[in-house]
Amino acid sequence: MAQNALLRAWRNRERLREAGRRAEWISRIARNEALRECDRRVPDPVEVIDDRGEEDHRLDALIEASVVAAALKALSSEDLELLRLRYEADMTQSAIADHLGIPEGTVKVRLHRARAKLRKGPIE
Repeated sequence: MAQNALLRAWRNRERLREAGRRAEWISRIARNEALRECDRRVPDPVEVIDDRGEEDHRLDALIEASVVAAALKALSSEDLELLRLRYEADMTQSAIADHLGIPEGTVKVRLHRARAKLRKGPIE
């Protein structure tokens, strides 16, 4: 840190206005350099302690499952069929288009909209 301060002072020596205040000027540079160093330091990560019990995790999973179920229930049967073919049957968009007899672009748009509806969640 002191070395960085002296290097910074040397590089900026032409900015010193009053030669009689050189010690003050270098002290100010050293102080600023120390503050910069403090800002750069990243605190050591602290291990997160999960003090929640197993019951809390089960409750979270239950709530998440009910939110997903409600969002899926809000989708149309066509959207559900597209999502089922894409993710359960693991079909490509072109394979879905062939299977349903619709253009691939239509499949892409409908899948995009169905996923957007799921992200948005059920309407209350």
